[in-house]
Amino acid sequence: MAFCANCGSQVDGRFCPKCGAAVGVTGSGAGSAAAPAAAPASAGAAGLTDNAASALCYVFLLGVLFLLLAPYNQNRKIRFHAFQSIFLVAAAFVVWMGLSFVMIAAGGMGIFFVVLPVLWLIRLGFFVLWLFVIIKTYQDQKVVLPIIGPMAEKQAGS
Repeated sequence: MAFCANCGSQVDGRFCPKCGAAVGVTGSGAGSAAAPAAAPASAGAAGLTDNAASALCYVFLLGVLFLLLAPYNQNRKIRFHAFQSIFLVAAAFVVWMGLSFVMIAAGGMGIFFVVLPVLWLIRLGFFVLWLFVIIKTYQDQKVVLPIIGPMAEKQAGS
């Protein structure tokens, strides 16, 4: 019985029933052609697609990693999304710190329970924005956020 060199499944004829690769049967029963074996190696060396790498930039600080890794840091599109994700995390942190100070002041004034729902709505807004940007980026649609988007474009272009 021959086995496909491409996917490893059993092959009875000249083509693999699972992946469709051509299989040359030799006298020993182990069959493979050199061309199908080389195809997966080149596909594995290709890495992530541009839209997948761009979407992964928005996962907590993976953008920094994509700015450091050689094949990805030379792609302008991935660099833009990496910088935009870093700036989005920085903006969320600044807003969170500012609202924390407002919460401390509100606690002293007795309006803590009025400000608390606003804080949670803003957090929810950042979460929805984060999901929106990830989904649109994975669909290969460019989303330029106000204020931080042009800054990211400037950084990615240089």
